[in-house]
Amino acid sequence: MKKLLASTLILAGLGFAGSASAHECGDITIASMNWQSAEVLSAVDKLILEKGYDCDVEMIAGDTMPTFTSMNEKGKPDVATELWTNSLEAPLREAIAEGRLYRTVDVFSEGGEEGIWIPKYMAEANPDIKTVADALKHPELFPHPEDDDKGAVIGCPAGWNCQLIMQNLYKAYGMEEKGFELVDPGSSAGLDGSIAKSYERKQGFMTYYWAPTSLLGKYDMVKLKIDAPHDKDEWEKCTGVADCADPKINDWSASRVSTVVTKDFMDNSAVALSYFSRRSIGNSDLGKLLAWMTDNQATGEEAAEEFIKTREDIWMKWVSKDVAEKIKK
Repeated sequence: MKKLLASTLILAGLGFAGSASAHECGDITIASMNWQSAEVLSAVDKLILEKGYDCDVEMIAGDTMPTFTSMNEKGKPDVATELWTNSLEAPLREAIAEGRLYRTVDVFSEGGEEGIWIPKYMAEANPDIKTVADALKHPELFPHPEDDDKGAVIGCPAGWNCQLIMQNLYKAYGMEEKGFELVDPGSSAGLDGSIAKSYERKQGFMTYYWAPTSLLGKYDMVKLKIDAPHDKDEWEKCTGVADCADPKINDWSASRVSTVVTKDFMDNSAVALSYFSRRSIGNSDLGKLLAWMTDNQATGEEAAEEFIKTREDIWMKWVSKDVAEKIKK
């Protein structure tokens, strides 16, 4: 507890640090995870730290568990920009309590989201539909692509963990009795293609998806409320388990997505740490950047430059005025 309190006081006392010389910032290693949002956010971090704080940043390829293990056991890399911590919350808490790692900020201000979504134009045309149960009263609004007499809910591709969850929610809600079929999109590309095709045609559809993503950055969607709160015990014994006999309606929990740094970084990189203690972004804003990245087939570095040029309203809150001016130049 003393170590946790100390780290909190260090972060709180940093304030807006000014621009730094190279010897004040020095060398920093950042894990660049192998998915789109992490790629662009780590590129934004690299650009800001190098141009604004004169840091020397090295990117190291990473993934959730290997990066966490290396940071926890070897103290490298210094920073994990986007660590989805639901699957490793217990060992992360232990590492924080023992002073090996520190969580500086939740990089997604709303957390990672999963759920069942409908297009915004459907939500606006049917303001009475707020929850999944509301939508299930209207199979005619969400027609099956191959049978107009049925409604459809687009599920997850085979092999994804969310497929089990959607199958259990399908049973828990009694969707079959309400005239709906759970449609397997076949693949990630199939899921995205189905959503894009229906959206472009302004058709009614209901689907599983997650955020922040480029697809939800491109298409305005509304997440329906699940008609029960998240029950962790039920989730572990049934909702996320194959062939559960009697599943209950159960909401997803928001995934905590954090920036995590090592003890050495915490002790020796106060200038860069001041930046990481404030750098957080909304899912919608990140989704729009990811959509631009996809539409333009851009690299993470190109998307980072686009973000710096067009979203001063976001990133200038993360740095002091003199650092912002260095970056803009």
